[in-house]
Amino acid sequence: MNMIYGIDLSLKPTTFDLWHVCLAGTVVVLSFMLIMLLLVMLISAMRCKKKSVQQVSQPVAPVTPPEPVIKIVEKIVEVEKLVHAPVPEPVILKESTPDAALQLLGLLQKEARFIDFIKEDITSYADSDVGIAARVVHEGCNKAINEHFTLTSVRTEQEGGKITLPAGFDASAVRLTGNIVGSAPFTGVLVHKGWQVTDVRLAKLTQGHNANIIAAAEVEL
Repeated sequence: MNMIYGIDLSLKPTTFDLWHVCLAGTVVVLSFMLIMLLLVMLISAMRCKKKSVQQVSQPVAPVTPPEPVIKIVEKIVEVEKLVHAPVPEPVILKESTPDAALQLLGLLQKEARFIDFIKEDITSYADSDVGIAARVVHEGCNKAINEHFTLTSVRTEQEGGKITLPAGFDASAVRLTGNIVGSAPFTGVLVHKGWQVTDVRLAKLTQGHNANIIAAAEVEL
């Protein structure tokens, strides 16, 4: 047996008891909470939008990398400079012929019997005899040198006096001795003035001349 229950929605309550009061109050409170929640959400959305606009309008400060990163970058740049540095030009050595040196030995032999004196065994001679021979060799060598070369001293200061060598001095003209510490300028005592050749007057060799013959052998007939 089917039973159908019908609800008449047009009926109105005739009594307003405590239950209806609580129900009405609950509806009012829920409505108020819903309105407050909507207001809070609206205010939060407006604040977030305002902050995003301010952040976009402010200039972005450049980011400075930490100091270790800067040092690494500087080292990389230095290495690149070293890698790309121009290669120094190769040192070209001049080839010198021995003819001039052989010619000089020939002149010393001719004027001072220099080779004979050097190659002689003087251990059996007395000092006085060696001194006499050395005087002859000295005079002849001096004559040959003065005739074919012009010599001047490297330094003009007095030997035994103090001099100062500035930075960048010619190391081929001045030789440092003693306790060498640090870098120029150096101050020291001039021990030797040095010698340098300013002019050479060697005779030209003829074609076919054998410069290796310092002194020809002598045969008396």
